Amino acid sequence: MFTYILPILILALIVFCIFKKISVYNTFTQGVKKALPLIYSLFPYLCSIFIMTELFSASGLSDKIIKLLSPVFNKIGIDGKLTPLIILKPFSGSGSLVILSDILSSCGVDSYVGRTACCIYGSSETIFYVSAVYFARCKNKKLFTPILICLFSTFCSCIVACLLCKII
Repeated sequence: MFTYILPILILALIVFCIFKKISVYNTFTQGVKKALPLIYSLFPYLCSIFIMTELFSASGLSDKIIKLLSPVFNKIGIDGKLTPLIILKPFSGSGSLVILSDILSSCGVDSYVGRTACCIYGSSETIFYVSAVYFARCKNKKLFTPILICLFSTFCSCIVACLLCKII
């Protein structure tokens, strides 16, 4: 049933446009023309985020931060196996999905670490990517405070996820 939703929506949109006598193709091309300046303005920000994320991983800095923070996370009740996921999630959604997959295959889906990893993955956002998109379009360029608040709330959600998974 779900496989038919998108084709039905597209067909309904075309029928609606025909009924209202709207040129579907011209409307589509006008929308693309309006989107191109947006893409052009966002590209440098997105490109810089992708490059910084790759440099963060390739330089070994992420591994050093993980080694440094694992004992700290263990002291506050977060399993050390979750540290790479917590560190990488604000930078890269696809990279953190790979880490989640590794955690689930090594620890199991129903284990405490597996359940907690799923909660952490689902309750956090790729902060730096979203910030790049948002701040590329807004006039306010004071990035430090909002990003710091987002990182703090992500860390709090990780702690709550660990506590809830221990209780359940």
